[in-house]
Parts: sequence; structure tokens; C-alpha cells
Amino acid sequence: MAEEFIIKSADIEDKINQLLPSQGGFQAGVDFSASTMVIPIVDLTETAEGSQLRQDLQSSLSLTSVTSFSVTATTTTIVNTTGYYRVFGCGTQITNGSADRDVSFAITDGTTTKNVYSCRSKAGVSNNSLSENFDFIVKLEAGDSLTTTASADSYSRGCTRQIADLSGNLVNP
Repeated sequence: MAEEFIIKSADIEDKINQLLPSQGGFQAGVDFSASTMVIPIVDLTETAEGSQLRQDLQSSLSLTSVTSFSVTATTTTIVNTTGYYRVFGCGTQITNGSADRDVSFAITDGTTTKNVYSCRSKAGVSNNSLSENFDFIVKLEAGDSLTTTASADSYSRGCTRQIADLSGNLVNP
């Protein structure tokens, strides 16, 4: 059988008022009570979340958190580790009048490949340049890779930054 205890503590009341202002804190004449019954507690503070950084600061870039890439006239794997990644930069194509020019990104598991972003400059216009910024997030699971392809006279330049692991745990910069 559980026992009940009354607790009177100004420190605890002040902490409740600070952490739970929307609850109105404890009002006069209302006491805390305790019980010998075990009740699970869920910690909803930022400390329990594992990060003291605000969300906008958590997504910032740093010297060690970004990996740059520059690709032209080839296909290159830019990420092959599990997790969530932000990919950003610029794709540029210079047409020579006789062939389409492409910059694209794809996720592949070695068997299946799916384009997740692409931009194309159509043939027929001589000495035309097209630049397009990209900024997107991909999820890579075990065995997945993110590749970028830039055709002749095309450039894929940018950076990747891991923002979370596969379980969704945020990665600080």
C-alpha cells in the first residue's frame, strides 16, 4: 500500500513556477504531496533532449561539419554513410549548342538508382550558361550512397553536412 506525504518547500515551488509557468505554479493553500508508489517521470527539458543549442544554431556550418565537393564531367559519390544530410551549392552548365548539359543528384543502393535533384541546359543555344542553386536534405540508409553527376561543360559544386544520424539524433556542428 502506498503512503502519502505532504511536502512544503519554497525552493520546489519556485522551480515549478519557473519550469511550468503555463500551469500557474502552485497557489496559496496547495501543497505538494509525495507517495511511496513508483511513478515514471518524463524529463522534457533541453538537457534531457541532449542539446543545449537552439535549433537554428544546431544547423549552422563549421569548418569540421561540412564536406565540400566539386565535380565536372563525371559521376562522384559524395556521401556513403547512414544519416540525414543537407546538400547545398550550385550547378552550372555551359551549352555549346550541340548537346544537353546536366547536373544531377541520385541515391543508389548499388542496384536501384533514383534521381533526387537535377537541372538541365538544353542544346541549341550556343555559349549559354545556366546556374542553379540547390539546397535539399536526403536520408541515407545502410548501403545507400548519394552521387552527383555533371556532364561535360557542367559543374556541381557545394557542400554536405550531416544534420542527424539514422535514428534522428541531431548532430551538432
